[in-house]
Amino acid sequence: MKITANIITLNEEKNIEAVIKSVQEVCDEVLVVDSLSSDKTCEIAKSLGAKIVRQEYLGDGKQKAFGAPLAKNEWILSIDADERLDSDAIEAIKNLDLENTPYDAFSFARKTYVGKALIKLWYPDRVVRLYNHSKCGYTTAGGHARVDAKNVKDLDAHILHYSYDDYSHMIKTTHKFITRGARLAYEDGKRASSLDPFLHGLGALFKALVLKGGAFHGIDGWNVAVISAFSSYMKYALMLEMQENE
Repeated sequence: MKITANIITLNEEKNIEAVIKSVQEVCDEVLVVDSLSSDKTCEIAKSLGAKIVRQEYLGDGKQKAFGAPLAKNEWILSIDADERLDSDAIEAIKNLDLENTPYDAFSFARKTYVGKALIKLWYPDRVVRLYNHSKCGYTTAGGHARVDAKNVKDLDAHILHYSYDDYSHMIKTTHKFITRGARLAYEDGKRASSLDPFLHGLGALFKALVLKGGAFHGIDGWNVAVISAFSSYMKYALMLEMQENE
């Protein structure tokens, strides 16, 4: 398969071997764009045949876009270090005729786990990850970005996302995303009112528990709903704090 896997990393020594072996099922080149890791990420990746490029972190979209011109193939499979191709994704990719396909990109449903628990609240969470970089590519906006493609085919296949080791890990990571999200929104010229933390926090809780059915997904549904609501509340609370300190 003439596909380049593009993986961005930062201190991912516990994940890098598994993700590389996963994509090597369908990719003839593995490109690791590393954000100056201080652990054995690059050493392990190199031992598995990956091409290593060191680049200080530019942001999610910019970092993934940075690797695209360095790929030897037109088709790129973008995957995070904490993700794996499910067996149905490997089979689906092998069955694609990429030289003659009318599509510019393909999307996958994503199964996200907290520890061993599959978070049904976040399923199917479709993401475009296999794309022809001569026709489309990642947006370079701050925060989490996406492949900007118009002619996309949804595959009946899955990416496994081992996002958090446990809920303690999720809470610690959420703190980082809250801070970054507030800062990016503020720098983008957005401003919050005194009601925004309450409105967005309650809105996130209602969406997770009621609209997405999290209330019926057991303790995992409630845990994720509450953490999501807290994240939304604190993002706007931090924006208000930034405004007060202007």
